[in-house]
Amino acid sequence: MAGRGRGAGRSRGSRPFTPPPREAPADAEERGPEADHEAVARKILLDQLTGQARSRAELAGKLAKRQVPEEVAGPLLDRFEEVGLVDDASFAREWTQSRHASRGLARRALGVELRRKGVAQDVIDEALEGVSDDSEREAARVLAQRKLRSMSTLDEQTQVRRLVGLLGRKGYSPGLAFAVVREVVGAAQAGDEPDPEDWT
Repeated sequence: MAGRGRGAGRSRGSRPFTPPPREAPADAEERGPEADHEAVARKILLDQLTGQARSRAELAGKLAKRQVPEEVAGPLLDRFEEVGLVDDASFAREWTQSRHASRGLARRALGVELRRKGVAQDVIDEALEGVSDDSEREAARVLAQRKLRSMSTLDEQTQVRRLVGLLGRKGYSPGLAFAVVREVVGAAQAGDEPDPEDWT
C-alpha cells in the first residue's frame, strides 16, 4: 500500500524502549554494614558470643573488620559489658582454668595468650592467681609422664632434653622443667612410675 514505509505504525519522534541499566550486586563483604549499623553490630556480637566467651578487644576487632563505625561499636560494647555479656575478668579466669587443665599450660604461656587477646595486664594478673605453684608443678609432671611413655627406645639424655623442651614450650621455667623431668625419668627407670590419677 502506497505511503507505508518502514516507519509506518510508529508515532513520529518515538524511540525504542531501552530498560535502565541495572547495577551489578555488590559483594556481601564489600557492602559493609547496612544502614542500621547498631542492629548489624548487635547481631555480629551475639553471633560471636554464641558458644564461647570472648574478650572485648576480640569483639571490637570483629566489628572493625565488618566496618562498623567506632561511634557505634564503642557504646554497644559498653552496653554488653553492663549486662554481663562481655566481661574480660570472667573471660580471663575461664580461659586460664580451661587451658591450664586441658593443655597443661603454665602461667607464663597463659599470660601470653591472654595478652594476644587484648586483655589488660591487671586482669591477666588476677586471673593467673587461680593457678597455684602446686597446680603448675603437677600439670608439668603429668605432661612429662605422658610424653615419656612414647620415648622408651630413647636414651636418658635424649629423653631429658626433649621433655625439658616440651615443658619450655608450655611456658614452664627451665628450673622447674629440669626438676620435674629428672623426677619423672628417675621414677620410670626405678620402676616406680607414678600414676597420673594419683596427682589429681
